[in-house]
Amino acid sequence: MRISTTSCLCPFLVCLCFIQRCYGASHHIPAKVPSKNQTKLANGETEVHHRPKRGWIWNQFFVLEEHMGPDAQYVGKLHSNSDKGDGSVRYILSGEGAGTIFLIDEVTGDIHAAKSLDRERKTHYVLHAQALDRNTEEALEPKSEFIIKVQDINDNAPKFPDGPFVATVPEMSEVGTSVLQVTATDADDPTYGNSARIVYSILQGQPYFSVDPKTGIIRTALANMDREAREHYTVVIQAKDMAGQVGGLSGSTTINITLTDVNDNPPKFPQKNYQLYVPESAQVGKPVGKIKANDEDLGINADIKYSIINSEGANMFSISTDRDTREGIMSLKKPLNYERKKTYTLHIEGVNTHVDPRFSYLGSFKDTATLKITVGDVDEAPVFSMDYYIMDIYENAPSGTEVGAVMARDPDSRNSPVRYFLDSKEEEVRYFRIDESNGVIRTTQPLDREDMPWHNITVMASEVDNPSLLSHVPVTVQVLDVNDNPPEIATDEEVIVCESSRPGQVIQTVTAVDKDDFANGQRFSFALPSQLPVNPNFTLKDNEDSTASIIARRRRFNHLTQELYELPIVVWDSGEPSLSGTSTLTLRVCPCQRHGRIRMCQGEAFLSSAGLSTGALIAILLCIVILLAIVVLFITLRRSKKEPLIISEEDIRENVVTYDDEGGGEEDTEAFDIIALRNPAAAEELKFRRDVRPEARQHCALPRSRRSLSVELDEVDVHEFIKQRLVEADMDTTVPPYDSLQTYAYEGQGSPTGSISPLDSPATRSEQDYNYLEDWGPELQKLAELYGEADSDVTT
Repeated sequence: MRISTTSCLCPFLVCLCFIQRCYGASHHIPAKVPSKNQTKLANGETEVHHRPKRGWIWNQFFVLEEHMGPDAQYVGKLHSNSDKGDGSVRYILSGEGAGTIFLIDEVTGDIHAAKSLDRERKTHYVLHAQALDRNTEEALEPKSEFIIKVQDINDNAPKFPDGPFVATVPEMSEVGTSVLQVTATDADDPTYGNSARIVYSILQGQPYFSVDPKTGIIRTALANMDREAREHYTVVIQAKDMAGQVGGLSGSTTINITLTDVNDNPPKFPQKNYQLYVPESAQVGKPVGKIKANDEDLGINADIKYSIINSEGANMFSISTDRDTREGIMSLKKPLNYERKKTYTLHIEGVNTHVDPRFSYLGSFKDTATLKITVGDVDEAPVFSMDYYIMDIYENAPSGTEVGAVMARDPDSRNSPVRYFLDSKEEEVRYFRIDESNGVIRTTQPLDREDMPWHNITVMASEVDNPSLLSHVPVTVQVLDVNDNPPEIATDEEVIVCESSRPGQVIQTVTAVDKDDFANGQRFSFALPSQLPVNPNFTLKDNEDSTASIIARRRRFNHLTQELYELPIVVWDSGEPSLSGTSTLTLRVCPCQRHGRIRMCQGEAFLSSAGLSTGALIAILLCIVILLAIVVLFITLRRSKKEPLIISEEDIRENVVTYDDEGGGEEDTEAFDIIALRNPAAAEELKFRRDVRPEARQHCALPRSRRSLSVELDEVDVHEFIKQRLVEADMDTTVPPYDSLQTYAYEGQGSPTGSISPLDSPATRSEQDYNYLEDWGPELQKLAELYGEADSDVTT
């Protein structure tokens, strides 16, 4: 954009007035007060310093964007009042775009834009101007900052950054209902002109919708838009800048509007009358048919609840709604009977469950239909006269006795004959049979109430014409009691009679039991057998309360003289006819101890206090016997597995046993003493005293002197001695059943210290001097001490 001279004249005059005001103000300063630019000299004179004043002359610079001309676009002119027009002032430009976008004439100060600018990329540029003396390069004006603004033109069309749009609005909405607000943006400068002033208009979607030209809010423009008639709409909105004037730029977007459903349609049955065939054999509670009313709405607005509104149908049928298919499911509440009623008429009503009161003016949201149900005749199984039968019969009745009868009939109109039979899967033993023509049940054998008081059987019936149709009925037979079992004493245990019993003392009270069943309670009578002589020991007293007491008749009883007594007792029941039974009780005599009111024999008391029964005692004794047998077997096996000392003649070896101790020396009286082999006489003395060191005979003792290793042994018959000891060992029962072989070896003559074995010494005391052992070091120090003590004992 080029700035003309006329347009720059007013700002220039304003600058001149400002400079003149500042200049005039400087002349009104009093003469006596030196100014900031004056220096007072010594002689009283004042030197004036002339400071150059700011002399830039420019106005606001503007440059049009998108300049497409061949020449550079003139921006403006820099000028200083120091410039006299003689070319002595050089102008310099620096800052954003200086030298590339903006070029300055160093002599005239004219600024040109060498490139096309875009305001949407950069709205202004900050530059710095400086005026220099061309000859001295001194700054005539200080560096000053100024701004070049890019002036906007309408080069950007409005845009919808979020389009296209999707919106919904309920059907049947009122006119003016807000649907959606769209907003367009314009990159042009909204503060300059009308380049960014947008106006909205609708290009497509009339007459159903409208748009506010300023806010962009889309609203409904047509009343009662029905979703069932049309559900989807496409609306195109245009945004135009320059306030919609001719030449403005525009942009558009698409809005897809969907009408959402409301409950504005009642359910409708496709037809008013329906017919349904249901066989009479249909099961109760099972579905027998379906009916459906149509609803053009969606979701919960189309939910329907079905009901039967007349009593004739509601008593026999029920209806429920399938949530997935929205169908009415018909079910039976009671069984059908073709012979009783062949048709049913049902009035069915379908009602919306979610009604919108805003549309109540459209009418009631329900509909009715009539359903006629025809009952089909089916060949049915026979029907018994009762749901179950209870019969009774006395026990011991002869085989073939009639128990009772069942009756069934064909419910169909043909009234086919019925055949009866018993279920063969119930009882392993057949106690009953049934007449297949009249249903009479009879016994096949006598029944025993005490064995089985109740019998449960199942009677089956089928039509003669169609045996595959079966019906069942349970029959319970009670076996009635007769007096066929004699009574007996209730206990089989022994009765304890104490030795200290006195005449007239009650030994025990007994009762009786009877397997028969007495309606008025059991009553028993007791007595001793009349055909037997009088019992001298015991008598029986009937207490007349179905119990009897055993009473002693003499004073003393002795279990050593007679321990057991038998007492027969006769018991009568109160049945018709009366039956009697004889039971024999065993009475045991024993010394008694009193534990409160309970008397027990001593042996029984011990067992009772220990809490052990006879079976437990037998088990314990059996375990002890088994343990003893195992111990004996183990000992026998150990003896039989003993290996001989010498296996064969070729396998003769010595067993070397190493002991990791020094031994007790001469104080060890438990070790084996070889002197026994050298002195048989001493061995005889020590035969039973192995714990006393044997004394050598006087003739066996040798004078104490150092002897060589080849000392001759006494002439002792060792062979005879060993044979004697062998015979003694064989005869001695206190020793283990094997021989002990002691082996002794001669060490030889190669040792420089001589032999310390007592084999070469027939005497009990050694004649050698063992003092040299002390010179062999600490290893044999203990041995030297032992032999030194032995020598000192002999010396004393």
